Amino acid sequence: MQVSIENVGSLGRKLTVRLPAARLEDTVRSRIQEMGRTARLKGFRPGKVPTKVIEQRFGGQIRNEALSEMIGSSFQEAVNQENLRPAVQPSISTSGRPENGEIEYVATFEVLPEIGKIDVSALEIVKPTSSVTAADVDQMIETLRQQRRSWTPVQRAAQDGDMVLFEYSAEGEGVRHPEAGSDRVGVVLGANAYSPELEQQLAGKSTDEEFKATVQFPEAFRIAALAGKSAEVAGKVVRVQEPQLPDVDEAFVASFGVKDGGLERFREDVRSNLDRELKGVLMGRLKAGVIEKLVDAHPELDLPQSMIENEARQLARQANAPGNEAFVAYLPVARRRVGAGLLISELARQNEIRLDPKRVSEALATIASTYEEPEKVVELYTRDPQLMHALRNRVIEDQVVEWIADHAKHSEQELSFNEVMRPGA
Repeated sequence: MQVSIENVGSLGRKLTVRLPAARLEDTVRSRIQEMGRTARLKGFRPGKVPTKVIEQRFGGQIRNEALSEMIGSSFQEAVNQENLRPAVQPSISTSGRPENGEIEYVATFEVLPEIGKIDVSALEIVKPTSSVTAADVDQMIETLRQQRRSWTPVQRAAQDGDMVLFEYSAEGEGVRHPEAGSDRVGVVLGANAYSPELEQQLAGKSTDEEFKATVQFPEAFRIAALAGKSAEVAGKVVRVQEPQLPDVDEAFVASFGVKDGGLERFREDVRSNLDRELKGVLMGRLKAGVIEKLVDAHPELDLPQSMIENEARQLARQANAPGNEAFVAYLPVARRRVGAGLLISELARQNEIRLDPKRVSEALATIASTYEEPEKVVELYTRDPQLMHALRNRVIEDQVVEWIADHAKHSEQELSFNEVMRPGA
């Protein structure tokens, strides 16, 4: 095998590889003979298909497969020989035809940059810390009660917390909803699901009372024709219902799968779930802060453009935003993500940070515990290489982030559970 390299820009490489044509021909001949011994074709006895027939029917396919495999294995051999680290899969150009006893192909690709020693000691990192208190457990149990509430009709005026069922029609800016008649919906007063003007009209109204109001519908309103628009609304209250919250008793805790231990066991389970959620969010916030400081400290890092473009396309697909405009808009974000990934990987390599199998198992158990049948989730992950690869990547990223935080200038910021879970609320 003969290999020559041409630099194309700072990270681009053009690799020209020449291989003995006999290597391909021997592989093709061997595979044709093997197929002749196993192929089943109409008109021929098993194992008795003539070589010429196999070659006529399958020769092109066999040759293409053998050529593709030979290019793949020789390319890996060539980059190892030349100490190259491809950033993405190469673009291969070849005629596939022998010339002067050789087959030549050209592989064009970008390599990973040589980053050099990364020093994180000057980074200033803030570690958010928090813990779950008894009050947080009480608040979550109250939230669970709200989720299990029932509704009872009342013969009084609607007040905050009530569910008001009403019929309405809306007209404005050339739109009427519905096109004819009225629509029937329900709203919980104080939940801010509709507009403040509409809730103000419903508050204090009783069954069969009518109302009119100018309403500014929210941008995320479920009726697209009214979303973000102002309209004249006419309506009538159909029913007022007040919430009935369940008692926190044996039946209530049993509805969450707690069969033994009663309320004490239920509170332990709630605390355990909150602890798990809090740990995940704290790590997410730490990771975001660390990566931001790390990337900002390396603004001149030379990055493979192909990796940035691939990342931008993936982000656009995830956002369901096709088109070149969306792709271009995501390029700056993609650049930071690619830079972060390369810096994290290089830090792991330079500091011999190895993936901790125990943490992978713990992370998988944490994910599985959020489902009703955790054992099936574990089985799903263990059988899916892509899921396990993504999980391992996340764990090693967490390990590197923690290492950076420990070796940088760091301070701690104590936050309440609500400040962590609902910032800005």
